[in-house]
Amino acid sequence: MWQSGDAYEAYIGRWSRKIAETFVRQLDVPASRRWLDVGCGTGACTAAVLTAANPAEVVGADPSEGFLETARANVTDPRASFTLADAQELPFPDDRFDVVVSGLVLNFVPDPARAAAEIARVSAPGGLAAAYLWDLAEGMELIRRFWEAAGELDPVAALDEGRRYPLCRPEPLGRLWTEAGFTGVSVGEIKIPTVFRDFDDYWQPFLGAQGPAPAYLASLPEARRDQIRELLRGRLPTNPDGSIPLWASAWVVRGTA
Repeated sequence: MWQSGDAYEAYIGRWSRKIAETFVRQLDVPASRRWLDVGCGTGACTAAVLTAANPAEVVGADPSEGFLETARANVTDPRASFTLADAQELPFPDDRFDVVVSGLVLNFVPDPARAAAEIARVSAPGGLAAAYLWDLAEGMELIRRFWEAAGELDPVAALDEGRRYPLCRPEPLGRLWTEAGFTGVSVGEIKIPTVFRDFDDYWQPFLGAQGPAPAYLASLPEARRDQIRELLRGRLPTNPDGSIPLWASAWVVRGTA
């Protein structure tokens, strides 16, 4: 599902970078801390840490070599390094990092509780651990509107990401952190605009087969793909200049190790 860094960048990467910047700034971590970015993908959050938090170091860990290749090409700061690793079995010693973050990934991990326990293990006592996930049920408009259109044409599409990933809600996300042993757990929201230049700018990234919605689309015959495309074309809000103004929101959990 997640292998090609370039396809991911076209689909979600540009919005991942925007929300990562807001996320890191809101954490308000002092400079010169040791950071770990779990599920770093193409390096959006790692880059945001370097820009906004002035870390002593930041390590990005991800199980996709394709994503890490893109991350290494995009992030060349010597304070950053990248490691092939599974969130459920992090290859780091106990208490290794002052700040551990994870962006837009825990809902895709087979055992999120195990990943949260690993995040707690590698967090230094008194350190900060935080994660964020798209609000796939309601707030991530570019994906939600796709599934609404697809669901009208195909009952299988009713099993959209909002239903498939119940972790992407405040209560289960907060509970995940509490059960991992973090204290002072809180859940908040980040909302960013996702404005597309025109309909093609919205639609073309869905053809890259990266992520649940594009992978579903790739599995359909061409006629059905065309139906979904035209249904969306007629429904998406459009400004006089042809741009498409949407919004994306994410839930953020944080706690102290």
